[in-house]
Amino acid sequence: MLIGYVRVSKADGTQTLAPQRDAMLAAGVDPTRIYEDLASGRRDNRPGLAACLKAIQPGNTLVLWKLDRLGRDLRHLVNTVEDLRTRGIGLKVLAGAGAQIDTTTANGRLAFGIFAAFAEFERELIAERTKAGLAAARARGRMGGRPRKMDRATLMMAMSAMADRKSVAAEVAARLGLTTTTLYAYVNGDGTPKAAGQAVLDGTHRPGAVAKTRSRPPQGSRHRSFETPGV
Repeated sequence: MLIGYVRVSKADGTQTLAPQRDAMLAAGVDPTRIYEDLASGRRDNRPGLAACLKAIQPGNTLVLWKLDRLGRDLRHLVNTVEDLRTRGIGLKVLAGAGAQIDTTTANGRLAFGIFAAFAEFERELIAERTKAGLAAARARGRMGGRPRKMDRATLMMAMSAMADRKSVAAEVAARLGLTTTTLYAYVNGDGTPKAAGQAVLDGTHRPGAVAKTRSRPPQGSRHRSFETPGV
């Protein structure tokens, strides 16, 4: 089964879908199976494309007028085409630079395979960069993953450490698995709790309810050494 997708960037009447729809009909696409969008290709919210990709089934073929009708950019295009391939969905492009892509032909399958190679190459690059970033972080004494959330035990240690005038906020945060911004969202430079910190102590704190305003670190806090009492 052939499923068509057409798109124009402007909905003000200066562009029309008619040429693309005519090309779809000439290619044998049922007019009731043509999905359309009136939106820029760079927009994430394209309901026509979302409905098309949801409705299309393995064994179907997605028909495009040109490749640029599908992807926001090259990365999005490669990933979308690779997703189609892994789902067993074919692709046929009617015009433009990608007109040689037609998975019903040997040459088209070859072009389709090139997209798979690009997608694999990108995944390997991302994995390589992630490993390198984690290795660099470990070399600096940091561990990967999301920063730790503030709980009562962590807050008590933070308050105790910050109450020591010799402590350094950045080092306190690193030792507790926090960011400096998170630390200062809950604790003042002298170790007393802020409103969010007091809420944690009282058991009334809601995740994500930290005040939007951020206090600047007290002057001189960067020059204190880190000694956490009792740690």
